[in-house]
Amino acid sequence: MKDALAIHRWLLAHQIHHEIVRLPRALTSSQELPEVLGVEAATCVSVRVFEVSYQDGRDPVAVVGAVDTPPKAKAVGALFRARRVVPASAFVVNSATDYADGLVCPLLLPDHLAVLIDQRLIDNLDPDEPVITATGERSTALRLRAFHLLDLMSGKPVDLTTARRRGLASLASPMSTA
Repeated sequence: MKDALAIHRWLLAHQIHHEIVRLPRALTSSQELPEVLGVEAATCVSVRVFEVSYQDGRDPVAVVGAVDTPPKAKAVGALFRARRVVPASAFVVNSATDYADGLVCPLLLPDHLAVLIDQRLIDNLDPDEPVITATGERSTALRLRAFHLLDLMSGKPVDLTTARRRGLASLASPMSTA
């Protein structure tokens, strides 16, 4: 499993100024970051993983967004023209991301994992302001400037505000975004 030390080393190698924050109490989910740190939910970034089902199988899809605007499964399903989209089980999250369920960092995600970045996150963040995200550990968080996070994340920006019936041709399968 990836952790704060792996993220710290990777960011140091990329010469990115950041801070690993020791939390006053343990997290069970990145959704708790605003409460634990006393910051706005719009500045906290979380990753939610969904299982997208097709006629011939299913794939995990990670969606990166702000804590205050969680993605809807219906909107994700519409993008992929999926038969069914449900939040992924803890086992699937752990296997697909190599992070602990609920504490997935948007950095260092596996190349084979389809990653979507909620356009609302990109539009609403001030690039020079700090953002906070999970590190895979219950007792730490990562703080860095928004433009660094947005620059380092892999993924495809998508509009998740409305569920479209037709979907996007370029997102016919989660594996096509990897």
